Amino acid sequence: MSTVTQAAAKREHKVTTRSLQRRKGGAEAFSMLTAYDHTFSRIFDDAGIDVLLVGDSVGNTVQGEESTLPVTLEEMVYHCRLVSRGARRALVVGDMPFGSYQVSSEEAVRNAIRLIKDGGVAAVKLEGGRNVQATIERIVAAEIPVMGHVGLTPQAIHRMGGHRVQGRGDEGREQVIADALAVEAAGAFAVVLEGVPAELAQEITDRLDIPTIGIGAGVHCDGQVLVLHDLLGLGDWTPSFAKTYANLGALASQAARAYADDVAQRKFPGDEHSFS
Repeated sequence: MSTVTQAAAKREHKVTTRSLQRRKGGAEAFSMLTAYDHTFSRIFDDAGIDVLLVGDSVGNTVQGEESTLPVTLEEMVYHCRLVSRGARRALVVGDMPFGSYQVSSEEAVRNAIRLIKDGGVAAVKLEGGRNVQATIERIVAAEIPVMGHVGLTPQAIHRMGGHRVQGRGDEGREQVIADALAVEAAGAFAVVLEGVPAELAQEITDRLDIPTIGIGAGVHCDGQVLVLHDLLGLGDWTPSFAKTYANLGALASQAARAYADDVAQRKFPGDEHSFS
C-alpha cells in the first residue's frame, strides 16, 4: 500500500479515546487543533487532524477577552455543537470553562453531561492536577472520558501571576509530575502538558501509561496541539512555542482591501455578477 493510500485509510477511521491510547509511545505523534465552528471543524477533519479541541481559548481568539475566565458553559455548549457537526473522523473534546467544575464534583458531572448531550462532544477537558483528581474520578465514573491538563493552566492565570513556564526547579518539577500522575490515577485517558520544560515533558511522557499532548512542552510528547489562530496567522501575535503555517490574516486583509477598492471604483459587481 502506498504512503498516500495508507494516509487516506488512516483518515477514514474514526478516532476514539481508545484508538488514541493505542498510539501511546508510537513512532508517529498525533495532532490536535482547536476549532470553534463548523467550517474549520470540517476543514481540519478532512485534513486528517486526529483531535479537535473546542477550547475555552475561544475567549481570547474569538471573543476578544484578555483571558479564558469569562467564557461561560452556555458558550462552550454552543461552540461544541458547531464543531461536532463538522467532524466525521476526529475525536472532538470540549473544554470545561472556569467555574463549571470548581464548585463541586456533582456540579462538574452535571456540566460535563451537558457538553456531551447538548454539545455533542466525545470527551471533556479540565485543568488541574491533584486538586481536581476527585472531580475527574466522578466524571469518569459517569461514563464521560476526561482529558487532563497540567503545567501552565490558563484558568489559574491569577494564581500563577501570568502565563509563566511551570515545572522549573526541583519543587516545580515535582509538583507537575505529581499533578500528571494524579490525573492518570483519576482515570483520564490523556493529559495536556502546557508550558513546561521539554526535558520534564519527556520524563512525564515516559512515566505515564496515558498519552501526553504537548503545547510549549517540546517534541517528546505523544501528541501536539496548536491554537488555530496561531497555526493560520490570524492573531495579533504568535507565542514563541507556536508555529505559523499560513498567514491567512494578511491574505484576508489583502482581499478586503481589493474588494473595497473594486466597490469604490464600481468594478464590482460586474456584468457576470448581475442578473438581467
